[in-house]
Amino acid sequence: MSKLDKSPIRTKSFQFACDIVKYCDKLKNDKDFELASQLLRSGTSIGANTREAQRAVSTKDFKYKFSIALKEADETKYWLQILKATGRKVPEEMMNNCEELIKILVSIIKNS
Repeated sequence: MSKLDKSPIRTKSFQFACDIVKYCDKLKNDKDFELASQLLRSGTSIGANTREAQRAVSTKDFKYKFSIALKEADETKYWLQILKATGRKVPEEMMNNCEELIKILVSIIKNS
């Protein structure tokens, strides 16, 4: 296992994406296809962009990729808030994990 594989943001964003996939499966079972599609796209994109960032060719590229991951995390938070506000059961842990990812991403961007 490489050093990158042990990166906290990589680990957390991967686990979050897995949780999003499982939650979206439940949404689809409840016929919430459109919301599930939006959430699935943004929620899994966080990890994909953090992976890309860790193979960046420059500091500028690194910050840019993490900025995209941050935008996706914020969008994911928005969809979770919409779901919650419209009466869907959104796991509190999922909301907390999304917020934690946002904080980590902001910190990475500020410190790079």
